[in-house]
Order: sequence, then structure tokens, then C-alpha cells
Amino acid sequence: MTVPRLMTAMVTPYDDKLQVDYVKAAELAEYLANNGTEGIVVSGTTGESPVLSDEEKLKLFAAVKGKLGNRIPVWAGTGSNDTQHTLNLTKEAEKLGVDGVMLVCPYYNKPSQEGLYQHFKKIADAVSLPIMLYNIPGRTGINLLPETVARLAQIENIVAIKEASGSMDQVSTLTTMVPEDMIIYAGDDSLTLPMMALGAHGVVSIASHLVGNDILAMIDAFYNGEVKRAGDLHKQLFPVFKGLFITTNPVPLKAALNQLGHNVGGLRLPLVDANETEQKFIRELLIKAKLISEV
Repeated sequence: MTVPRLMTAMVTPYDDKLQVDYVKAAELAEYLANNGTEGIVVSGTTGESPVLSDEEKLKLFAAVKGKLGNRIPVWAGTGSNDTQHTLNLTKEAEKLGVDGVMLVCPYYNKPSQEGLYQHFKKIADAVSLPIMLYNIPGRTGINLLPETVARLAQIENIVAIKEASGSMDQVSTLTTMVPEDMIIYAGDDSLTLPMMALGAHGVVSIASHLVGNDILAMIDAFYNGEVKRAGDLHKQLFPVFKGLFITTNPVPLKAALNQLGHNVGGLRLPLVDANETEQKFIRELLIKAKLISEV
């Protein structure tokens, strides 16, 4: 299967009692697959992974994989700040037939670089699934350094990294240290094009819930050598990329999806729904992006 350039970190839909809506999750996954998305990550940051139980995560993986089959890859977010817990959940996800797993850096513990290496190595040694590392220091409090990624890239089934440090210098360093077949994904929509210019393969996106076909067109334009067109599309999409971060992700994204009629529900505490000012901003953003009419 071709390695996806546009992956979507999917939201987790809830019903009006904030219980996971597995039917809606499957429908949303299909919608994404029909609108530019070439691979899906279930239960990442955008999927509110910290407030989902293992049982809910496994049922989500099964629902989405069951709906999409082999149409596009389904990757499971199984990372946590407890190595043994991560290992157990990853093994269970593997049994369900997911196509790969995304493992976030252990948060709150603040392990050393050696601790990070041993954490990811232990999981990689125990499963045969492809593994995507996920570096997001703003959420975890720890930065997975390029030197450590280079060591981890020597492990056969560690094949990708979602790099969301926001540092172009770090991305540049990373590209000089890892093997050419190590897949680097942007972890921020607004940095997709800049990171591809430095050698990244694509993006694990949230904006693709709204403008997936346009993001894919931008990526395709870049790889077809149409750099100006790619830049024009980036500038066109930039307000959406940034607007979805007016408050903590996925609060604005869920508000946008609900305004578009996807009915993905609210958020579990400690996250709260977008307030009136934020809802108004999101509506204006969607109007400007021509995703909804002013009527």
C-alpha cells in the first residue's frame, strides 16, 4: 500500500450523554476517506485519548477498521505515559488488525532521552506493527531529540515520526540524521508545506476534517513541482490552519464540525465546549473558507 501523505487525526464523536458514538465514528471515518484523507489515526490528541478508556479505544479501533477495511490505513493511538500500559494496549490493538500504531512520548514523567529510547524500544520489540513516534513537547513536557529518533529508526518496525515540536531547525537536523526511508510527518497543519520543503513526507492533520481535498491538492502540487501553486494553496488554507487553534484542540474543531452538521458532540472534562465568542469566530472562519453560507 502507498504510504499516505495526508493522514487525519480523527475526533472521537460522542452522543448527548458524552458516550462514544461508534456508529458516528465509522461514518466520520468514511467521510474523511471520501474527502482527501489517505490514512486515519484514531485516538490521538484530537481524539481526546487521555479521557478514553482502553475498552472505548479498542471498540473505536474496531469500528473504524471494520468500516474502512483495507481501503485506507487505520492507525491506532495506543501511547501513554506508562510503558507497560502502552505495551498491553498496543498488543490488543494489533489483534484487531489495525495497520499501525502511533505512540506519543510519555507525558508528565519527563523521562531522559535514554528513557524515551527504552520506552519505544520495549514496545517495538513486542509487536510486529509499524510504529509512528509522536513528538509534541507542548503537550508532553519532553522533546524527543533527533539523536534519539535516529537510534530508534534503526529498529525495523519504527517507520515514522509525527514531528510537532514546531522547530524547523529540529526538523532540518532530523532529516540529516534518520535513514531516507524514515517517514517524517508534520504535526501542525500550518507547517505542512515548510516541513515538506525540508524533506517531510506529509502531515497528520486536523484541518483535513474540513478541507481535506484542498490539503491533498497542496501536497500533490508540491510533489508535482508546482511550488507556487502549493504556496498559494497554503496561503488560502492558512486562516483555517491557525483558526482551529484559537483554544485547545479539539475544541474549535468539534465546534466547526458541529456547525457543519456532522454532530460529533461535545467534549469530556477537563475540556469544555467552545464559548459564545469562540463559536462566533469559528462560524466566521467557515464562512470565509466558503464551507458554509452566511444565511
